[in-house]
Amino acid sequence: MSQDPEKRRREALQQQLIDCQAYVTAYEDEELMRRPELRPMRLALELIKPEIAQKDNHVHSTVVVFGSARTPTPEDAARQLNDARQQAAANPDDPAARAALERARKGVEHASYYQTAREFSRIVSSACQIRGECDYVVVTGGGPGIMEAGNRGAFDVGAKSIGLNIKLPFEQRPNPYITPELCFDFRYFGIRKMHFLMRARALVAFPGGFGTLDELFEALTLIQTHKVAKIPVVLVGRAFWERIVNFPALAEEGVISPEDLALMEYAEEAQEIWDIIARFYENQDGGPYRI
Repeated sequence: MSQDPEKRRREALQQQLIDCQAYVTAYEDEELMRRPELRPMRLALELIKPEIAQKDNHVHSTVVVFGSARTPTPEDAARQLNDARQQAAANPDDPAARAALERARKGVEHASYYQTAREFSRIVSSACQIRGECDYVVVTGGGPGIMEAGNRGAFDVGAKSIGLNIKLPFEQRPNPYITPELCFDFRYFGIRKMHFLMRARALVAFPGGFGTLDELFEALTLIQTHKVAKIPVVLVGRAFWERIVNFPALAEEGVISPEDLALMEYAEEAQEIWDIIARFYENQDGGPYRI
């Protein structure tokens, strides 16, 4: 028996409705979620998702490790220097080859920061991730360089660490040492920076570029204005920081207070960084964590 034409027409119309984008359940509608009007919802989701994951993984507090994504491992730095020397020897009159050699020499110098960040992360992770507790968990930007070193040090001792990646015009893949359940990808810098500080009990800044400076100055501003509780801020590599940022000059010009200079301390070695953090909390009655 042939089907009623009217019934076929009704079913066809119903299927058109079901196939229409408007019929997709709102929270499953990816096209909707990408619209500019949904930006507040995307911001909220980026705030909530990592928060839930950290709670599920019993992360109570963190230590933030900032620094350049371009900092090479010692092995890579040595290899790059060797290649640059060969190119410079083969092209002694080439300014580009000479410039590349100088950059490679600087890379070898900065590779020591990779080692220091990795060792610091080993120390803090070994000291604080014990008996199933997840205190002072190292959190980085999730990429290469100093970020990789921070995650790698925790990985070396079988501890958890967090990576907060960010979508960029150029590809940034998460480094392989992040705890998989704590590896996140952000669209918005603002929400990512909130997550850096929401559980932070210390901030350790290694030499870096625009991104490192941005994150450091935002943290200092929030501490200065009491938007977040005072935490130790450790700048690693005093010679670098004093060359790049003249903090005393800011006080001399009257644009910050002289006491604001005490918001940060300098360190060179991994154990020295940890000792500064430990000393800070030993002097805090009822601090968040007794080291």
